[in-house]
Amino acid sequence: MERGESSASDSCSDDIWAKLVPLDSSYSDIELKSNEVTICSEVKNSSSEKQEWCKIAREKDQASALMQNKSSSSILVDGALVQDDDTTIIRCGSEIILGPEADGFMRYMFKVMPTKETCKKQLKINLDPEHAKCSICLNVWHDVVTVAPCLHNFCNGCFSEWLKRCQDRRSSVLCPQCRAVVQFVGRNHFLHGIEEDILESDSSLRRPDEEIALLDSYSSIKSPLVVSNGRKLSRKRSRAPPDEENVRDFPCPQCGVGCDRAFCGAYWHAMGVTSFDAYPVCSPETLTPIADRTVTRIPFLAYEKNRHEQDITEKCIRQMGRSLQDVVLEWIRKMGNREVDRTRLQLNHSEMITPQTHVCHDCYDKLVSFLLYWFRITLPKHFLPPEAVQREDCWYGYACRTQHHNEEHARKRNHVCRPTRGTHMS
Repeated sequence: MERGESSASDSCSDDIWAKLVPLDSSYSDIELKSNEVTICSEVKNSSSEKQEWCKIAREKDQASALMQNKSSSSILVDGALVQDDDTTIIRCGSEIILGPEADGFMRYMFKVMPTKETCKKQLKINLDPEHAKCSICLNVWHDVVTVAPCLHNFCNGCFSEWLKRCQDRRSSVLCPQCRAVVQFVGRNHFLHGIEEDILESDSSLRRPDEEIALLDSYSSIKSPLVVSNGRKLSRKRSRAPPDEENVRDFPCPQCGVGCDRAFCGAYWHAMGVTSFDAYPVCSPETLTPIADRTVTRIPFLAYEKNRHEQDITEKCIRQMGRSLQDVVLEWIRKMGNREVDRTRLQLNHSEMITPQTHVCHDCYDKLVSFLLYWFRITLPKHFLPPEAVQREDCWYGYACRTQHHNEEHARKRNHVCRPTRGTHMS
């Protein structure tokens, strides 16, 4: 194999702005530290002679580069030939072969390193105030708290008042947003930081001091609370009378649960919550049979969070004249009939799961994501949009890590396929 090294001609700093990453992991990366770099190699059978491969010059957008072929042979960039002295634009994710592969030239991936400015810009784009509002008062959170298991967020004062009303009626505490039974509530310090950043960036979203003072007077959640529905909150360990320790109003479904988290009373006992009434997680409101659940959107987890693959699946289902619920139910039936390989199903006792297995909302999303992968794998190509049919499969398939940080690579390569390289091949 030919080994590459960089030679700086316009040194600007010691910061690495890009790398040429060899696809053979036994070789080291070629680091680009200057705005214009000449890539050279050690010629075989000669340790002193060097051969120029190409020159890479950083573009003004700092996200791409101009590459000029300086060798006597062609260079392959993303499948296109670049002849001697010709130039081409390379971007993060571009594949480069610096000479005929048959002659031992290596494959490289061009990778642009994120800058501090880029990170700040991405952070500003992701902080959408509409996603940081309490569904009770419809304002940006104040002293935000998170309820479980649904993980919705509210102002401390708003939810404290909601909690008080539920307790006064001695009724179950339901999430104001989705009506799931609330089992736990606590202050969310991470989201509190986001709340402050949003208000700092847009002062028009701030509330009057009088309103803030009123909210603070309502706030009663100072530490994590286990919610006992129909009874008072308990911050301390409760002790069940000996004759009630084995009482069950309904059978614990733990033996039939496929969730990847513990839901049974033994787990909560180990956590120091010994009263049965203090852990309603085994209730039917939380754990529902798979066949009885409904789905209205493709889960965020689907296709390893690749939104381009999710969009393609939505288009396919619409073109077929079907609904997402219809497709998911079909594949749940196939799973029940043992027509689906469950190797990658990341739930407990995956081989024992049936349409009647109880799962929580989060684990149902994982199951739907798994089934939608098989839906796409088996889908005839004529149902795919034209732009999706023309894409080539990514070598690393669903296990590709580049798709998580490189939008162009996530879009132009098909990742709903098995890996042909890497550690996930099977």
